Amino acid sequence: MAAKLKKGDEVIVLTGKDKGKKGTIQSLSPKDNKAVVEGVKMAIRHTKATQGSQGGRISKEMPIDLSNLSLLDKNGKATRVGFRMEDGNKVRFAKTTGDVI
Repeated sequence: MAAKLKKGDEVIVLTGKDKGKKGTIQSLSPKDNKAVVEGVKMAIRHTKATQGSQGGRISKEMPIDLSNLSLLDKNGKATRVGFRMEDGNKVRFAKTTGDVI
C-alpha cells in the first residue's frame, strides 16, 4: 500500500495533549504505524554523563501514531491524502485543494 505520509511532510496533530501543533516528519516506521514529528510529543530523558557527552535532562521527540496526524495543505489546513495517475505516474494530492503534494 502506498504511503499517505512521508518523511519531510508538514503535518498537524489531530488528537492528544499536543493537539493543534504543527511540525515536519523526521522519521517514519510504517511497520509500527508511527512517526516522529519535530517538536511534538516531547519526553524528558535523564542521561548519565559519559566521557564524550554531558549528562542531564534531555528533551526528545517520541513516536506518535499516524492516525493522529494529518497532512497540511497550502492553506495551512488539515487535509486527507488521495492518489491519482498523472502522466503515467502515481501522485499524492490534497483532497481539500486538489493540488499535487
